[in-house]
Amino acid sequence: MLAIGLMSGTSLDGIDAALIETDGERQAKPVAFRGEPYSDTARSQLAAATALALTFDRPRASPDLVAAGELIDRTHAFAVHKLLREAGVAAADVAAIGYHGQTVAHRPDRGWTWQIGDGAVLAKATGITVVSDFRSADVAAGGQGAPLLPVYHGALAAGLDLPVAVLNLGGVANITFIGADGGLIAFDTGPANGLIDSWIEAETGARYDEGGALAAAGRVDQAVLTGMLDHAFFDLAPPKSLDRNDFTIQPARGLAAADGAATLTAFTAASVNEAIDRLPARPRRLIVAGGGRHNPTMLRMIAERTGLVPEPSDALGWNGDAMEAEGFAYMAARTLKGLPISFPGTTGVAAAMTGGVVSQP
Repeated sequence: MLAIGLMSGTSLDGIDAALIETDGERQAKPVAFRGEPYSDTARSQLAAATALALTFDRPRASPDLVAAGELIDRTHAFAVHKLLREAGVAAADVAAIGYHGQTVAHRPDRGWTWQIGDGAVLAKATGITVVSDFRSADVAAGGQGAPLLPVYHGALAAGLDLPVAVLNLGGVANITFIGADGGLIAFDTGPANGLIDSWIEAETGARYDEGGALAAAGRVDQAVLTGMLDHAFFDLAPPKSLDRNDFTIQPARGLAAADGAATLTAFTAASVNEAIDRLPARPRRLIVAGGGRHNPTMLRMIAERTGLVPEPSDALGWNGDAMEAEGFAYMAARTLKGLPISFPGTTGVAAAMTGGVVSQP
């Protein structure tokens, strides 16, 4: 079937929209992809909604969150229409949209996760069946609700010399270990680009450390780094997951801009190394997706810490920018076929389970 996947990550940079042909099992063929950046106004609105959501003890309606949800629905509908037009594909030929929505708070320790965006609204706006709310069922069953991409990583890695690890460096980093038998283990490793982006914006006004240039010019403050690694999250056994806001840039306050960038980049690398040490076997390859693969300073620090050579996913023919969106298209196909998307080794749920809410146009 043809399926569209939509992903708007915690970095709030924009929407990734991918069209793939898939059976939801062994086959996943990319057809088209586009990135749709958010305007500065939209980014500010979503950041404010996220900050507000984190003050709540549970998801609930508020005017600002409702308005942010409407923004998410509207921008995602535009992204779908643009993708279809560029691909020359009719909406009637698409079986499903996998609609992740925008995470505003992720609190599996409290029994909930919150993604704004209404699948029924998107189904009406596009005329396509929508699968949304992928994480809630897993969290309600005692799982972490994240990461969900491992099932897609496993499909992509079919045919590789196993075991391998796939490292996604988004706002938060997560790793998928695909064992020699194809079994999946996955968990969040810690912050990836999120803290660095926040530091760069606060210190320079830019949105991110382009090419890792500022970090490359700085010196890692070992005392700050050691203090940041002394966080309760790193003592938890996987599976485990994070909200982007579980860590802050506060420990780096007072450092020079370059030194803070270097220290926070080293923090990402050190947390990746800690995660790899927890894997059941040494991966033969470390394949890297997400925006962090474009940061050579981060990749160099990861290589120095782990002794593994990070390989950008694009070298294998995988589009590292499209991977998460493709994954939700793949999971939408699995949901329509009644196949599981989360597993004991990936989210900690007791048994493999399906997920997602289906909305018909």
